[in-house]
Amino acid sequence: MRHWIQFGLVALALLVAPPVYAEVYETAGFDTNWYYEVDKKSAWQGDLTARLKAIEGVFEGQLGVYVQNLASGEAFSWRAHDPWYLASLIKIPVAAQVLAERQVGTLTLDERLTLARSDFVDGAGPTNWHDPGTPISIRYLMEQMITVSDNTATDMLIDRVGLAEVNARARAMIAASGGNPDELGPISKLVGVRQGVYGELHPDARALGGMDFIALRQHSVSQRGQALARALGVSTQSFTQPDYDHAFDAYEATGENVGTLSAFGDLLASLHPVHQRGAMDDLGDEQRQTLLALMQRTSSGKRRLKAGLGDSVSFAHKTGTQQRRSCDAGIAERTDVDTAAEGPWVIVTCTRGPEAVSAHERALARVGEALRYSGALGKPW
Repeated sequence: MRHWIQFGLVALALLVAPPVYAEVYETAGFDTNWYYEVDKKSAWQGDLTARLKAIEGVFEGQLGVYVQNLASGEAFSWRAHDPWYLASLIKIPVAAQVLAERQVGTLTLDERLTLARSDFVDGAGPTNWHDPGTPISIRYLMEQMITVSDNTATDMLIDRVGLAEVNARARAMIAASGGNPDELGPISKLVGVRQGVYGELHPDARALGGMDFIALRQHSVSQRGQALARALGVSTQSFTQPDYDHAFDAYEATGENVGTLSAFGDLLASLHPVHQRGAMDDLGDEQRQTLLALMQRTSSGKRRLKAGLGDSVSFAHKTGTQQRRSCDAGIAERTDVDTAAEGPWVIVTCTRGPEAVSAHERALARVGEALRYSGALGKPW
């Protein structure tokens, strides 16, 4: 007991302590990489590493953190080259493809798509409040997809622009920043995620539709297997996974909606004018600024990175949440410094482990604090 009390006190001290700039940390074990062949290591990396170790010890799960200074090219990685389930972060390339088609004139944001009963997907957002047959503007669907992570809106937009085109867009965004597109797995529709997860329990679940999954969502996670068996008219003994948690692990292992945090950082970097070098002429400055403005209005995840970064950081971001997994990623700019000299920064974070979403949110908030106090985002504040 004394050991755990002492560990907790040490972890707490690291979370609130000011940064230490003396070279007192081992650096050989850091997993760092540098853009533009920058061959140096800043003092804050050791401080940030120590803080992340402390956070992870309290969290009782795993953290993934990627930070890239778009002005200097300096990057830091904590498990950022491992594969992570990205959840709703994949909605950013969906929005980018919509805006690319807006640029070439194949759609307008005022165009209306008709909501069909087959479009409904469980999850957050107000699109499900509309009746089937309702015409809804692409502008509204984009807003709901990014700011509140609306799944039904997302699948409607994917149907409009094409899933293959969304995947091509994501790869092009990574390549535009000099990254490796192969570090991002295939993006699927949100209903496809449900078909994939429940399909790991029983293959017949792959034929279910959005309304079926909304009904299954009414049951607690521990009861969803039995509810699925009733819906399919089969026995749980025929299941190929013991429970929903294992089914999700098996689905993640397929690689859908999975990628490295460093690759997703490259994707985000392609949106910022500091980093954009004309490699994506079909997604011009106006469209990129439209997307970043949407991300600024994100209202989900207020208890995640933003809670730790504080009010002096402008954060255009997107969140993601799934079974025992959470993410928060975006572009941060200091509002209290000369950004020509410091930043902006791409930040990509994901967590996996505990069942309670609140535990993930606390860990992500502490990561935000660690970025502040370590000096990762310029002079600590």
